[in-house]
Amino acid sequence: MKLAVVGGGSTYTPELVDGFARLRDVLAVEELVLVDPDARRLEPVGGLARRILAAQGHPGRVTWTDDLDAAVDGADAVLLQLRVGGQAARERDETWPLACGCVGQETTGAGGLAKALRTVPVVLDIAERVRRRNPAAWIVDFTNPVGIVTRALLTAGHRAVGLCNVAIGFQRKFAALLGVAPGEVELDHVGLNHLTWEREVRVGGRDVLPALLAEHGEAIAADLRMPRPLLDRLGVVPSYYLRYFYEHDAVVEELRTKPSRAAEVAAMERELLEMYADPALDHKPELLAKRGGAFYSEAAVALTSSLLTGSGPVQVVNTLNNGTLPFLPDDAVVEVPAAVDAAGARPLPVRPLEPLHAGLVAHVTAYEHLALEAALKGGRDRVFAALLAHPLVGQTDRAEKLTDALLHHNREHLAWA
Repeated sequence: MKLAVVGGGSTYTPELVDGFARLRDVLAVEELVLVDPDARRLEPVGGLARRILAAQGHPGRVTWTDDLDAAVDGADAVLLQLRVGGQAARERDETWPLACGCVGQETTGAGGLAKALRTVPVVLDIAERVRRRNPAAWIVDFTNPVGIVTRALLTAGHRAVGLCNVAIGFQRKFAALLGVAPGEVELDHVGLNHLTWEREVRVGGRDVLPALLAEHGEAIAADLRMPRPLLDRLGVVPSYYLRYFYEHDAVVEELRTKPSRAAEVAAMERELLEMYADPALDHKPELLAKRGGAFYSEAAVALTSSLLTGSGPVQVVNTLNNGTLPFLPDDAVVEVPAAVDAAGARPLPVRPLEPLHAGLVAHVTAYEHLALEAALKGGRDRVFAALLAHPLVGQTDRAEKLTDALLHHNREHLAWA
């Protein structure tokens, strides 16, 4: 089995490789190819990847290259974890929206739109090259904004499934609080990528969410950085990203007074790459846990295994709605539990979404449709329309200013700007 990782020079990659080593019985990787245009990253990351597999007695072969076509040739699956523009572009996404009184964030709001506009054309080019080399290969997308990128891939007819680590993160945290194995915890996880709620937490078929909130509500709220009374009133656990919607103005003020997350990550990456270059290092360092992406490797291994072997447990993925949430178009991409096999992902039925959540989901879905239109066709008017439609913008003057700022800060990445 051959896997290719596009964006293989990411400091995330050792987390992924560690999962391949530990979970070899789930996914037997024989060849792993890391592809990235940045040779300065590939060398230390690739070297550590080899040492991680060797240290755990894994027989798989690791290579790296900047040649995408060679990397994906013969690959059974291609994992996408790229960042167009790097941390420098992320730094801009997290700062320029603040001047207009809007959240600066890399996956939602104006910053998320900027990332989508940069990313969708690049990902579609990669996917087309994968299809030419090996039309049977599966594409697993971990590249943000996952919902929009996955919708672009599926709309273009690619064999793709989107993946996020939010659901598996909740599963593992809840299991630890409950004192049970992660596999015993089932989530009623529903919504869009980075816009989801845990409506039930089932153990042995019984919903334990009310008891979980009663006993551990303070810890859960602190982890989400949301008020405990809000969770009690909602009766659900929202994803961390709902904080940008529920407490938007407070978050804007907070972001104005501290360094950006991009600056923190850039500093962390420099330290990690120095560590990776040490030939004695043969495991993922503890610092990597602060980089983000917790449990990404377990989720990626489980999903890739199901797609390639045709069997596996129910998994939370990003895939076409196809009637799952009846108030959304079939071609919207939702994030819900799905049965996954060699034919792809099929969402399982979910009970109706409560109006409090459904209204926001419908609103953001409309924005994502317009964002994809802007990413595919370009044009200032399309960018403006997407921003005006976003619930975190929604005002003409803000949308005008944000459109100008977005185009200014991304002109090197947008051929039409």
